[in-house]
Amino acid sequence: MVLGASTTATAAVEYYPVAPGVQLNVRSGPGTAYSVVRTLSVGAQVPIFCQTPGTTVSGYYGTSNIWNNIGSGQYVSDTYVKTGSDGYVAGRCG
Repeated sequence: MVLGASTTATAAVEYYPVAPGVQLNVRSGPGTAYSVVRTLSVGAQVPIFCQTPGTTVSGYYGTSNIWNNIGSGQYVSDTYVKTGSDGYVAGRCG
């Protein structure tokens, strides 16, 4: 074993850009029926901690039911986040 090497793997959180020109609503759950908790400014980047199915949305990057958890009680539709994939890029939420 190498001295100073960690034996615990830490997953790196990646940040992804929100669609250009979009002020994106952040909701309290994975769907449009959930309340808006804040709005991201144009040019924002978001971490994706986990992803979960929810309301189907048609957005800048297509149509999907995937919602990204970007913080505690904070979700955005994957259709407005440039992940480079039409599928899941992070683990499923809880």
